[in-house]
Amino acid sequence: MAEKRDYYEVLGVDKNASETEIKRAYRKVAKKYHPDMNPGDKEAEEKFKEAAEAYEVLSDPEKKSKYDQFGHAAFEQGGGGAGGFGGFDFGGDMGDIFGDIFGDFFGGGRRGGDARRNGPRQGANLRAGVRITFDDAIRGVDKELEITLKEECKTCNGSGAKPGTSPETCPKCKGTGQVVFTQQSMFGTVRNVQTCPDCNGSGQIIRNKCSDCSGTGYIKVRKRIKVPIPAGIDNGQSVRIREKGEPGINGGPRGDLLVNVTVSRHPKFQRQEYDIYSTEPITFAQAALGGTIKIDTVDGPYEYTLKPGTQTDTTIRLKGKGVPTLRNRNIRGTHIVKFVVQVPEKMNAAQKEALRNFQEAMGEVAPSEKKEEAPHEKHEKHKKKGFFKK
Repeated sequence: MAEKRDYYEVLGVDKNASETEIKRAYRKVAKKYHPDMNPGDKEAEEKFKEAAEAYEVLSDPEKKSKYDQFGHAAFEQGGGGAGGFGGFDFGGDMGDIFGDIFGDFFGGGRRGGDARRNGPRQGANLRAGVRITFDDAIRGVDKELEITLKEECKTCNGSGAKPGTSPETCPKCKGTGQVVFTQQSMFGTVRNVQTCPDCNGSGQIIRNKCSDCSGTGYIKVRKRIKVPIPAGIDNGQSVRIREKGEPGINGGPRGDLLVNVTVSRHPKFQRQEYDIYSTEPITFAQAALGGTIKIDTVDGPYEYTLKPGTQTDTTIRLKGKGVPTLRNRNIRGTHIVKFVVQVPEKMNAAQKEALRNFQEAMGEVAPSEKKEEAPHEKHEKHKKKGFFKK
């Protein structure tokens, strides 16, 4: 007889896997190798049995503890009750999983959370969008949105039935909101549950519908909703307004309103997480001589003292001048400023003369920019050149 594989290896999980992870892994393997999906494939059938045996042990905390301590030896010679496929107990959680599998194969409804019993359920969420400026995102702002909401019909008080009548208990599901059916398989009878198709899970049938709401119990109204946008919100993030979504089912709470925020671009500032980046132009004289300048920030002009000899592309960091964090608006990012020396494109005669004098003082006079020599200077120079040539 071939040696048994490690149960964790069979399901593809590690020893620290949670119950949910183990269950999810087993469903995946069981669906893949189920005999109904692999008719006549003996290897697939054996792997399916192997997976069921592994799950039967690892899903039971007591058996799992024994297996972790002693391995397969814990269940040999009657030690643990999982010595063969025929000895499995398919009740409880195992039955729920088979119900899931057969429901998927044969088109039935899923068990568990997707086919809930006839109890209160939260309504669906609504979505909307709003556009704000860059400055609004930094400081926070209140916006108003006009949206369509469902309100309880006053004619029938939300019952959906015509005044003077009442909803009836659904005869198909007897008010439970679910119907039960069985499937025969190689392992016996499998019980499956799905939402009642007649009442859509409500457990009630409305014979005489309210004329105002057409039996839904709700009417649509336009409402203005105040949306507080927090300081520090970024482009693409959402604001959740509690219980401003679709009405709940069977007395459940309303869903939420999710407002997606679009932040307009700023002509000067760029944002990266909670930091702000900008470029500040300075003149050649300011860069060379230094001095006090004003830098644009989201809080207004900020006075900064330039060091003499500041080079172009020099960056500085203004801490606490960036974007406020969403959790605490008093904690802010940094504003990173890059200085760029601007070269004048047009100059008058006086400005050019001043620059030529500066070049001379620096010993950088270009040949094309030398002063025009006076006629007597040219004559004297020619005379000297002629004398030395002779």
